[in-house]
Amino acid sequence: MGNGRLIWSNLLLRLRAHRPFEHHDVVSPSISPLQHNRPITALRPTYFRPYSSETEPQLSGDLIKIMDRRLSAIEHRSAFLENLITKPEASPVEYAKANKELRKLRISMDLINKLRAKQKEIEGLKSLMTECLEDRDMIKMACEELGQATLEEKRLQTFLLKSLLPKDDADERDCILEVRAGTGGEEASLFAMEIFQMYERYSQKNGWKFEMMDITESDLKGYKEASGAISGTGAYGKLKFESGIHRVQRVPVTEKSGRIHTSAVSVAILPQADEVDVQLRNEDLRIDTYRSGGSGGQHANTTNSAVRITHTPSGMTVAIQDERSQHMNKAKALKVLRAKLYEMERSRIQTNQSRRRAEQIGSGDRSERIRTYNFPQGRVTDHRVGITHHSVNDVLQGASLDVFIDALLLQQEMDAIATFTAS
Repeated sequence: MGNGRLIWSNLLLRLRAHRPFEHHDVVSPSISPLQHNRPITALRPTYFRPYSSETEPQLSGDLIKIMDRRLSAIEHRSAFLENLITKPEASPVEYAKANKELRKLRISMDLINKLRAKQKEIEGLKSLMTECLEDRDMIKMACEELGQATLEEKRLQTFLLKSLLPKDDADERDCILEVRAGTGGEEASLFAMEIFQMYERYSQKNGWKFEMMDITESDLKGYKEASGAISGTGAYGKLKFESGIHRVQRVPVTEKSGRIHTSAVSVAILPQADEVDVQLRNEDLRIDTYRSGGSGGQHANTTNSAVRITHTPSGMTVAIQDERSQHMNKAKALKVLRAKLYEMERSRIQTNQSRRRAEQIGSGDRSERIRTYNFPQGRVTDHRVGITHHSVNDVLQGASLDVFIDALLLQQEMDAIATFTAS
């Protein structure tokens, strides 16, 4: 079975572990929806429960063998480093490097030691059962303990596998949300407002802080452009696959004949960067101030409170006019600029390291069409994992967005396992 079909089969196993398939579900287990665009259909949110780390994929024998080789390599490396730091002839530089590497290996080594102890216990129980074939009570007791020990072994193996998978250091960061109206005129602007508000509601649902950064309104009070800062544990990690083109199909409020139009909105999710990550030199910045336009009150329109910052080396420009204070607008603009430059550098590094973005669920590219919101049929379809949810309103309220986010994160995990196996 090819990697794509194996990963999709694992995905189905995980989904089935959360809930039984209903007769509404349209899935071919042997062919991925990514191959033929046939969706998984979930009629109600309760049919697709959020991803839980308590439900784990079954690890194959081949995968366990590969992982055991990695674990042995970690054990040997840890032993070598432990020996190195006890040698009096080790230089201060060698000692510092060895200590730093040992700290990184400590979590894996703790899990490995627990796994080895559990495997030793399992071998002891098996040996006991072989020696006591005629003692039924002893066999029964050993059997029960063996079952529990085997389950614990699998749990430790799963934790270790996850610790060995490549991680994105940015996943735990806060993020910047940018929404822009694309093709579709006023209808696109109105939908951009709905998408922006969807992420605001989703942030509130997750207990994250949502700060509006800047909004440029259209004539009908839609959003031509809008940006916000989302702060909370794992915000970027959960939202990073929302970047791309979100397409809407519905009858616009401006349409007289009742004809369905297709419009588009682009979404960008950027990890927030600290001053340590991106150092902005004053000589690289051109800062312009001007009077803000649009709504905002008399004070906002008659003072030079709006700020435009241009980063000369990259040519990148950020403008913020949301606040009445020039100082606050400048602070927001610098935050957005750092996030953009940080993401630019991350993308460059990932491209140089070859594979990742193209191999994952989608590139996260803002030009990639990722999701369609079809109002006449009341459905939302994510084109990367082929999942369709039959309640547009629930998704736009932020209540059912996890249907897609959990599936995308799960697919990412399965892709990482496939890459781990191949390497």
